[in-house]
Amino acid sequence: MIHAFILAKVESGKDGEVLNEVTKTPGVKHATPTYGEYDLHIDAAFKTKDELDKFILDKIRCTPGIIRTLTLVAFTRYER
Repeated sequence: MIHAFILAKVESGKDGEVLNEVTKTPGVKHATPTYGEYDLHIDAAFKTKDELDKFILDKIRCTPGIIRTLTLVAFTRYER
């Protein structure tokens, strides 16, 4: 599994629309509105890097209201 955290800067007033659109996408585990430099934290997991690439390029970057993103790909995962 490829786990990624995507931080998104959202256009003012579009937070609800973007959150609703992003959470419909398979692979998104959690989406949390945040204060600060980025307005949305997306926790996602995909079976392959190609699926992650498709999600970022075809979904996230094409979602109206998203201004910019920062993607952090996890290299390992610890759980309790």
